[in-house]
Amino acid sequence: MSTMRTATSAQRPGLRAYEESVGLPFPELVARLREMLGVKLVAYLGNVGSTRPVSGWAAGTSSPGQVDELRLRTAYQIAGMLRERYSAATTQSWFQGMNPALDYTAPARILREQGPADVGGQLLSAAASFALVG
Repeated sequence: MSTMRTATSAQRPGLRAYEESVGLPFPELVARLREMLGVKLVAYLGNVGSTRPVSGWAAGTSSPGQVDELRLRTAYQIAGMLRERYSAATTQSWFQGMNPALDYTAPARILREQGPADVGGQLLSAAASFALVG
């Protein structure tokens, strides 16, 4: 089964990131997202004012609300897709930069300020476009 998943993931960019975003236990997802984006950006996306809650989420000793968890799972899916092609630094920059595909608004800001269910598709499309075109 894992051989099939690997072949499918190679043919469909972002599929592995999607599978992990929905399948990983939340503490593991936060730990990996923290490695990809840095603890400050994860705290920002998680809608908290300090990095301390992020450590609790990664350790499994606390958890954010349902909407913030969905926001972080969406961020993981986006970051995972971008990491298939780019470095962690480029992925972080993509989240923080004024993106022309998003009316020159930073994707992190959009994801934090709007419901992930409302903007997730738009952000994933912008990330996929960046991953394919650069």
